[in-house]
Order: sequence, then C-alpha cells, then structure tokens
Amino acid sequence: MSKILLLGSGELGKELVIAAQRLGQYTIAVDSYQNAPAMQVAQEFEVINMLDGNALDALVEKHKPDFIVPEIEAIRTERFYEYEKQGYTVIPSAKAANFTMNRKAIRDLAAKELGLRTAAYRYATSAKSLQAAVAQIGMPCVVKPLMSSSGKGQSTIKTEADIQKAWDYSQEGSRGDVAEVIVEAFIDFNYEITLLTVTQRNGETLFCPPIGHRQERGDYQESWQPASMESAHLKTAQDMAAKVTEALGGAGIWGVEFFVGDDGVYFSELSPRPHDTGMVTLANTQNFNEFELHLRAVLGLPIAEITQERIGASAVILAKGHSDNPTFSNIGTIAAAPKTDFRLFGKPTSRPYRRMAVVLTYDVLNGDVLAVTQRAKELAAKVEVKL
Repeated sequence: MSKILLLGSGELGKELVIAAQRLGQYTIAVDSYQNAPAMQVAQEFEVINMLDGNALDALVEKHKPDFIVPEIEAIRTERFYEYEKQGYTVIPSAKAANFTMNRKAIRDLAAKELGLRTAAYRYATSAKSLQAAVAQIGMPCVVKPLMSSSGKGQSTIKTEADIQKAWDYSQEGSRGDVAEVIVEAFIDFNYEITLLTVTQRNGETLFCPPIGHRQERGDYQESWQPASMESAHLKTAQDMAAKVTEALGGAGIWGVEFFVGDDGVYFSELSPRPHDTGMVTLANTQNFNEFELHLRAVLGLPIAEITQERIGASAVILAKGHSDNPTFSNIGTIAAAPKTDFRLFGKPTSRPYRRMAVVLTYDVLNGDVLAVTQRAKELAAKVEVKL
C-alpha cells in the first residue's frame, strides 16, 4: 500500500481517490476548506492554505507520503523541488508541477524552447502594460491570469474600453499571489480538443482518443469523445504533446489542449493531472477512465494500451446562486434516461457558475457523437441546483 498526499480535493481529486481506494491505496486529501469532495472518500484529510509554504512543509513532514499529487494551481509549487531532493516523488515531477501551474513558464517552454506553434502572446503586470501588450498583439485578444483554473479571470478584449475591465477581472480570478497576465492573439479556430496523454515510468507514452469540448466564460460546458478530427492534425497534436510532456518529465496523465484551425494545430496549454473535460471518460468510453490511468501511472503499474470502448459525452450542472446547503431537483429524470449516468460532486456550498455535478451519456462505438452530446446537454438543463 502506498500513501498518496493529494493537494486539492475537488471533484477530480474525488474520482482519483475512488480509483486509489479500488486498488488498496491510502490517501490524505488536502484543501483549504472542510468537507471538500475528495475528503469525503479519503482515509484522512487536512485543511491548510497550500500557498503557505511552511504549512505545506509541515504537512509533508507529518505524513511522509510515497507520492505528492497536486490537483489544483494554488500551491507553493516551488517547494516541490526541495521535496524531490528529500526523496519524495512529486507527480508528474517537481518541474512539471511548477511549470504548468504558471502559464508564463509553460508557454515560454512550449514556444521558445520546444518551438511548438502557439498563438502570439505578451505578458502584462498592470493595466497600463496590458494596454501596451494589446497594442502589440491587436484586437480581439484573450487575457488570462498566469495562475488560474476553470476559466477564472479570463476574458476577451474587443475594444479599448475592455482593457481596464479585463485587467480588473483577471485580478479577481487569479489564484495565488501572481498579478501578471498573459495576452494572447485570438486564433480563428474551427474546434478545440483535449488530448489526454499518459507518460509512464518504464513504458511508452500513450494517448487517449481526442476529446472535443465547448467553453463559456473560459470553462468547459460539454465534452465528447471521440472528437472528429483529421488524422494529420491528430498526429501533429500527439507529437506536440509527446514533446512537451517529455521536456517536463515524470509519470501521470496530462490534459494537453489544442486549437485546430484551417491552417493547422496550435498548442494552447496543459495540466499535469486529470482534466475536467476528461470527465467524459467516466461514461466508460475507454478501458480505463482518466483517473484510473493517472493512478496506474503514479504507482508505476504498466498500461499496455488505451482503447475506445464506446462514444460518450459529459455536460456540467452549474449553480446559479450562493447556498450553504445546495440540493438538486429533477435527478430522477436523469436516472430514468437510457444510456445515461451522473455524478453529484458533494460540494458543501454553491456560488454562481460553480460546477456542482455532471451528466454522462454514451452509445455504441459507431453511434452519433453529436446526438449523444446534445442529449447530455438537454438532460443537464433539466436539473437545477436548489438554494
């Protein structure tokens, strides 16, 4: 039995803990608030501010885990290098966690060091420097905090009047203590995908079938697998994903995001852990879902292959307001629908647009992916998070 220290205990962490329990592992779930989803299924839990490096050090010293597994961005990730020197295993690696938690580090690695194709970009540290960056990049352009997740703080600048608003919004959505933002040229893409990529300690890098997704407010609303894409574009995306994950090092699953336009494939960003769009794999679209793949890679268990077993889709259920006791209406309708499943995350509180649950739909391999996705979306719309 291995001891896993999970840093971040949201819905993705919860599914990872469930996968770990099935393989007899011991987990300690950590987050900044009590009763977070993963805490509800782990053997132990801790409540700390993970941006407090001393508190993080004390936690590692207390539990002496076999694996330190980050699930969120708001962590003092530079401490991971010291943990590796002390003999701890950080997933996927200290370098990977440190680089990918900061959009500046990962973008510069991808574009400047590895030569991957990306949108043109600049950085800004104030509303004034944002104005200068926008002048260089041109409008429309996208502004993102260097540290954020799930689209928080992300907006599109279309006019001069949007610049100050975009800066203010980026600071509201930024995680941690980094005020800097990245400004990206707007890519006229046809679709975007997540390519779940699995790196193994002693095996080849594997790729899941591509996942398509639709976003609002920078956060995914529906995802589907497989995404329809040209074989040449898929090969390009796989080559890019292999390059960047090899440069970062370590074992685990990565959510690597790409834009695909008429002129080819652009690297967007990546997460060194299970990806929210990958919740579609909970519909048993693959022989192992993304959480099982991550755990097996973490433990060093060999993964022979990843196979698509059926098509599937996911659609999120969002809260509309604040509540200290959120409940759900109309779940019976979802439960009664054929080829359908759902997950209620068990978050103890709600706020506007907080992701509270997900609907999963599926069909046979040669089924209609568009129809399956539309069904997930329609079913999710029937459920309301009651305040």
